[in-house]
Amino acid sequence: MEPTEKGKSADAYTIVIFRGAKAAPLRFSFPGPVVRRLKILGLVLLLAQAVFLTHYVIQSSQVWELGVLREEMVTLREQTSSFSASLEDLKRRMLGMKEINTRLRIMLGIEEQRPTDMMGGKGGAERPMDGGQPIEGAMLTAPPADVPEQPQYDVPSGEGKPLAQKVQQDIAWLQHHSTVEERILEELIEAAKDKSARWAATPSIWPVRGWVTSGFGARISPFTNQLAMHDGVDIGAAPNTPVQSPASGRVVSAGFDAKMGNVVLIDHGYGIETEYGHLGKLLVKQGQRVKRGDVVALVGSTGLSTGPHLHYMVKVKGQTVNPHNYILD
Repeated sequence: MEPTEKGKSADAYTIVIFRGAKAAPLRFSFPGPVVRRLKILGLVLLLAQAVFLTHYVIQSSQVWELGVLREEMVTLREQTSSFSASLEDLKRRMLGMKEINTRLRIMLGIEEQRPTDMMGGKGGAERPMDGGQPIEGAMLTAPPADVPEQPQYDVPSGEGKPLAQKVQQDIAWLQHHSTVEERILEELIEAAKDKSARWAATPSIWPVRGWVTSGFGARISPFTNQLAMHDGVDIGAAPNTPVQSPASGRVVSAGFDAKMGNVVLIDHGYGIETEYGHLGKLLVKQGQRVKRGDVVALVGSTGLSTGPHLHYMVKVKGQTVNPHNYILD
């Protein structure tokens, strides 16, 4: 390219193409402004191409990231669905726990709170007291009493709600009711412990195997031949037959009495005491702890007695009761 040529404008560019030694060269002349415009256009095209490539790279990156996010969203939704299904299973288990806790409360004798809709019922035939005329200002139906609102146990359905909102609702429901059921379970455990301790302290077996020679209540005294109150049962048995404690407890006294002979008194707690009289030999001492089935003495005929036997007495809150009511076997 030659910038100038004789006979042409100085502001021009010429392109010379040599075709061989004999052929005349081809010449193409372009004005300077046109060449500059072409240069500017080329630069613009290069910049546009660079911008396009940059935009393409950015868009490709965003498309790739969008694909990754879409895959993550699919995975997250699957995990959320799985978690929601697990929550549904936990809700069913929670309802099962509530049912079991309710049954245990009934079995252990724990009072259930009455529903509010059962505390305002009133009715029955009435006879007017003011000449049959309504009293001014009186209400035909009494307003319900102020009763503390009972906690509801509604299970969230989640129908028509987004999955994330349903999961949050289920979690809140489980948190609340798991706390409620945990408290109830603690009450049941304490009640069960108390029931277990009370059962262990309640006389329930024969202290000795034999024949009932005299029952509880009124009888003809073998010593005075007069009607007298017998405050226990006499069980005839061979001398030295083991006498068992019918329940756990603590030996209050173990000694000799002029009428009862060798006698043992056991405090079982909960206001229950048992006494064993006319014993041949004592095998426990005062303050000793015993359990149901432990041997505390041997049958004898000490004190005021007509022969070998055990006098067995049960007291509840200081009052003698029929020992037969405390024998299950």
